[in-house]
Amino acid sequence: MTPAHSRRASPLVLWRSYGFGLLLLALACLMAIKPAQAQLRVDISGTGATQYPVAIADFAVDDAHGRALAEVIRADLTRTGQFRLISAAGSGLNVDSPIAHDDWRAKGADFIAYGSIVRGNDGRYDVRYRLADTVKKGQLDGVAFSGTEQELRRVAHQIADRIYEKITGVRGVFSTRIAYVLKQGATYELQVADADGQNPQVALRSREPIISPAWSPDGSKLAYVSFESGKPVVYVHTLATSARVPVANFKGNNSAPGWSPDGTQLAVALTRDGLSQIYIVSAAGGSNMKRVTRSPGIDTEPSFTPDGRSIIFTSDRSGGPQIYQTGLDGGDARRLTFNGGYNISPRISPDGSTLLYVARRDGAFRIASLNLSSGSENLLTDGRDDQSPSFAPNGMQVLYAAIQNGRSVLAGVSSDGRVRQTLSVLNGEIREPTWGPFTR
Repeated sequence: MTPAHSRRASPLVLWRSYGFGLLLLALACLMAIKPAQAQLRVDISGTGATQYPVAIADFAVDDAHGRALAEVIRADLTRTGQFRLISAAGSGLNVDSPIAHDDWRAKGADFIAYGSIVRGNDGRYDVRYRLADTVKKGQLDGVAFSGTEQELRRVAHQIADRIYEKITGVRGVFSTRIAYVLKQGATYELQVADADGQNPQVALRSREPIISPAWSPDGSKLAYVSFESGKPVVYVHTLATSARVPVANFKGNNSAPGWSPDGTQLAVALTRDGLSQIYIVSAAGGSNMKRVTRSPGIDTEPSFTPDGRSIIFTSDRSGGPQIYQTGLDGGDARRLTFNGGYNISPRISPDGSTLLYVARRDGAFRIASLNLSSGSENLLTDGRDDQSPSFAPNGMQVLYAAIQNGRSVLAGVSSDGRVRQTLSVLNGEIREPTWGPFTR
């Protein structure tokens, strides 16, 4: 058989592949997580409806590390499109400095973040940060961190999370992780990286494509589909140890895993009884499973709703692929999408209010969102072949795969479609992205 993925498959090919099991993933080579070599470049366009003016001063005392810390924080906030950075160059602030609120207000900053970083005798770095509100003329936040030199980037993400939440009222996602498949030459790697695409680590390597990675709710595991035994099998892979368990190894195709909110079960698509249908299996493995759907069409791509009471999935029971919702006991499924004749790859927002999916409109595959209360649809992207949408755990951003200059790249868009970013790997192609959960 000629490899089906010598080039990137279209959503139509993926739909048929999920339904009839034409994707072959062979000879997977598992290993402990280790650093990856590919480097990413980030390009950002657009601004949010509201932009908060904030100054981020270089952290004092250790100049080199203080500058690097502040640069990561600035980059995190800039990527959201919700902040307008005010220069704090030459401010000379340290964590104990008094803040001239009126002077910063005159410079246009409603908020100023500043701090100090000091290397202790044990080689660890003590980081103290403050956030001042220049309008209310008071301290809005202050906290201390400790970490090794290798952990300072994580500390910067944690500070950016706090700044984001204190100013917007929404929890920040800069400390979370993402997973995606990187294709370099004839090799495919399942990688885990920081939310900004930095610090990539290899979790799984294969000479054939890797598909359907899905995060466990606690962020410690990834489920995926492997064909190494000669047929598609769903595995659960523990990232810290690379230990894995086959959780769906039934007759026919086993595909498209989606975690239950409590992490104990997976919804999967199986062809054990004929056409692809939705089943529930234990995340710990074993032979027990429960059938959810019984339709004359192909049912696939299941995902649990946040309350764990129902499943969203794709089905062609009405002709073309559309998105449906059903209870865990099956029964009549409710159709959710009616615009256009082709809607696939459903994902639900963390609060359960919005549906995310790939919609074919005017011959192009775009990422769309649907307000489940009003039925209003919003096309978030304008690419020709956008795929694999995934919500950030705060619901404010969307991760997806796009085509840029003929290559597959990792892309992001704000949930209102106003701010877009592209993470381009310098020596490979990225696909199948999924955003990890909050872990602390």
